[in-house]
Amino acid sequence: MSLKILLTPVAAVLAFFLSAAVIAEPAAPPVGADDLKLVKHTKLRAVYMKPGTNLAEYDKVALLGCYVAFKKDWQRNYNDQTMNLMNRITDQDMKNIREALGKEFDKVFIEVLKKGGQEIVDRGGDGVLVIQPAILNLEVTAPDSLTAGMQANFSASAGQMTLFMQLYDGKTGDMIARVIDPEAAGDDYFEVRNSVTNMADADRIIRRWATILSDHLSKISAEPSSPAAQ
Repeated sequence: MSLKILLTPVAAVLAFFLSAAVIAEPAAPPVGADDLKLVKHTKLRAVYMKPGTNLAEYDKVALLGCYVAFKKDWQRNYNDQTMNLMNRITDQDMKNIREALGKEFDKVFIEVLKKGGQEIVDRGGDGVLVIQPAILNLEVTAPDSLTAGMQANFSASAGQMTLFMQLYDGKTGDMIARVIDPEAAGDDYFEVRNSVTNMADADRIIRRWATILSDHLSKISAEPSSPAAQ
């Protein structure tokens, strides 16, 4: 099965995300969209899974390219607070950041999943778990606009972003799980922020997400088969 037919249109993903009050609420609702049920006691903000799903049935993983979207009005708000016109963020800067972060996500996830023993494939099919990731609500505290004479930017945080990831059965195209996890990047003390430190902070978050998924897949594949959702 071609992975293209499994790709949820970006507009649909954004529409769901923008309507999902679960992100800001202290407790996630027990039932999400598509009748997926909340899985309790996970390491992520909210994990929803189709009842009866057993991820141990999947011995291969197909990763779709990560979609990246900034928080609404981030560019305008950032530029409004920037005194030096040369340091304002352009549309091309936004495009470059999105592309770089998407590529980093794909690279880290494939690296971690392979290290965890997962077989990576590029097509859907029997036994294939298809992962459709997106980073949404992206905010960058101190982005580089690559202009000469830039002053050092100090901040206690590199910004924040939210993982919105959907899992599909590679044979049927059926959505079996959804993950939502907002994260802030950086430490709790002030330091110089630039494109290098920002990507390093983002890398740590992405690696955490990938490790959680890889560890879970490895754990359930080693356990006796069970019909219960895992």
